[in-house]
Amino acid sequence: MSTPNLSSITDVSWTLPGWGEIIDVLTLQAGFNSAMVVIGTTLLGVAAALIGSFALLRKRALMGDALAHCAFPGLGVAFITAYLLGFEGRSLPWLLFGAALSGVIGVITVQFLVNRTRIREDAAIGAVLSIFFGLGVVLMSFIQGLGTGSEGGLHHFIYGQTAAMQSSDALLIGGTAIFVTLALILMLKEFQLVCFDTEYAVTQGWAVNRIDLSMMSLVVLVTVVGLQAVGIILIVALLIVPATAARFWTEKLSQMLMLSALFGALSGYLGSAASALLPRLPAGAVIVLTAGGIFFVSFLIAPARGLLASLMRHDRLKLKIAEDHVLRALFERKEALSDKAITLSSIPSMLGVSGLTLRRLIWKMV
Repeated sequence: MSTPNLSSITDVSWTLPGWGEIIDVLTLQAGFNSAMVVIGTTLLGVAAALIGSFALLRKRALMGDALAHCAFPGLGVAFITAYLLGFEGRSLPWLLFGAALSGVIGVITVQFLVNRTRIREDAAIGAVLSIFFGLGVVLMSFIQGLGTGSEGGLHHFIYGQTAAMQSSDALLIGGTAIFVTLALILMLKEFQLVCFDTEYAVTQGWAVNRIDLSMMSLVVLVTVVGLQAVGIILIVALLIVPATAARFWTEKLSQMLMLSALFGALSGYLGSAASALLPRLPAGAVIVLTAGGIFFVSFLIAPARGLLASLMRHDRLKLKIAEDHVLRALFERKEALSDKAITLSSIPSMLGVSGLTLRRLIWKMV
């Protein structure tokens, strides 16, 4: 009797794609499903990065994490409600509606705790985040025990299921990206005001709380739409990491928004393409790692706030200070010696530097 071939089950090897396959994926010619995934995640990266830029400037970076976790119990409540009413519990629009409603409740809860109690914002976010996520875990455990036969796959909303994205999902994400972009254009002045000068906005009579709520509502929208693509745990990375990377490159808001949108699009595009080429890699995690790679490169080489640029500016400042000290030492030595010639041998001890360093400084100054 021949032994059945189990290589397809037990094979965990990696197969590197060829150049033709890479080009097909990058040019959206590798199949309809692959193209939908790449387009959908690219648009999601743009929408998340744009609203994430304002959340970062408003110092609401942790709020995105809280929103993602607060949306989790909404999925469970939506599924249970649909089951009790006799509907299809796995309906994606219904699940996303429940997640959005739960996220909004989480935002309002955080704002209530901050405005009406002495609890600091970070503590309020941490408390609401953990409680809502714990409630979501309990609801998911309850749903698994219902035995409806349609509860399978709900756990994928935690880490995302990018490969299951359909054309309708891509259209939903595209519509969300357009809506978020238009909303940001319409409310650009208000968002700028509360991000850069909240006290002035209050004195001028602006409803800062309402503007904040509008901003967080857009964050909720992007978070909920992105649940299937990258999941509850990782969606916050698309909101914050591209915006943070863009902040390294510029001091202007307009340029930051364009760069963050570019970085978000590249994260979704390259991450989903890499996952399509290497199917064993989870797409959501690869997208986030791609965003992390862009962040790391920006952190190193960005001319405005990058590490290397900062070190170079620091070195130039040290050199300028050293040159000033050399000039001062030469002047003081000349004053002390009157018309006598100045020898360099006596200068290093005055400055606390070596003779070689002094000669290099003087050579540069000359």
